[in-house]
Amino acid sequence: MDIRLLEERSRILTRTREFFLERGYLETDTPALAPALIPESCLEVFRTEYDNPFLGRLDLWLVPSPEVWMKPLIARLKRSVFQVCKCFRNSESIGRLHNPEFTMLEYYTVGADSGYSRELTEELFRRCEGPDTPAWARPPFRRMTMAEAFRNFAGLDLEALQDREALVEAGRSKGLLISVDASWEDAFNQVFLSLVEPSLPSDSPLVLERYPAQIECLAEDIPGTPWKDRWELYAGGMELCNCYTEASDPEAVRASFRRESERKEASRVPHRVDPKYPEIFADFPRCSGVAMGFDRMVLALIGGNDLNRLLPFPFEGILADNVSKVRRP
Repeated sequence: MDIRLLEERSRILTRTREFFLERGYLETDTPALAPALIPESCLEVFRTEYDNPFLGRLDLWLVPSPEVWMKPLIARLKRSVFQVCKCFRNSESIGRLHNPEFTMLEYYTVGADSGYSRELTEELFRRCEGPDTPAWARPPFRRMTMAEAFRNFAGLDLEALQDREALVEAGRSKGLLISVDASWEDAFNQVFLSLVEPSLPSDSPLVLERYPAQIECLAEDIPGTPWKDRWELYAGGMELCNCYTEASDPEAVRASFRRESERKEASRVPHRVDPKYPEIFADFPRCSGVAMGFDRMVLALIGGNDLNRLLPFPFEGILADNVSKVRRP
């Protein structure tokens, strides 16, 4: 921990709040506990319980994102909102860029699409940058589609590889050990993580946009294409945030919940899914949402690359101090 970095983090947090409040966003403060979560097969969660001596016990889960609470508020209030809060993700590696408990900056803009959110995020970086912010973290943001990234760094035509077997074979032809039975999503992830992501430009912030529609998420499809209206922001090799033009069709959300719930059955920590949750989208306004790893954003703006220097109590240290208490499976 470096006290100067904590002071800089505090400055950036203050400027972030001012940035959204000046633009009329409502700051929300939603629960860290939830009786049900949005199913996301790509991540694991933390389970706990409420123990009432008279009523009994209720299973609860720590939220991996405030989205599960913020979207019902948006449906009711029809207002742009933002929140800075603790989130929790289980079974992930720990180290210089990962902590199972982390600070999320999440903001939703009503009446906007992902393009507006990209411009808004660029303005946020301009507001928060300081004299020591490196060139690779300063706006303007560079833009690249996922198809361009696959073509440039993997030599593959992703749009032509929408068939599972074709993508698996293409990945294997590049020397990757992809199982012949791998799903399209698993094959995509192996190619992306092995060949594409390590080669992404790192001399300026990069918006990687138009993600494959076959990667399940609650983003709108781009009509007539195999892409979703989604982008992610990278700076200095770090993934900082994820943005969607939010899906708002109740039936599409319900179908996504069903598919992801089936995949979640194999999770290490399964969780409850509220079957009525998609009903909030019956009157949901068009909006775009961004989920930003706040401490990664701070790292980028100060030119850092290690959360352990920024956080006063990084989990890596907590684990090292308690390794004798770890229960082996």
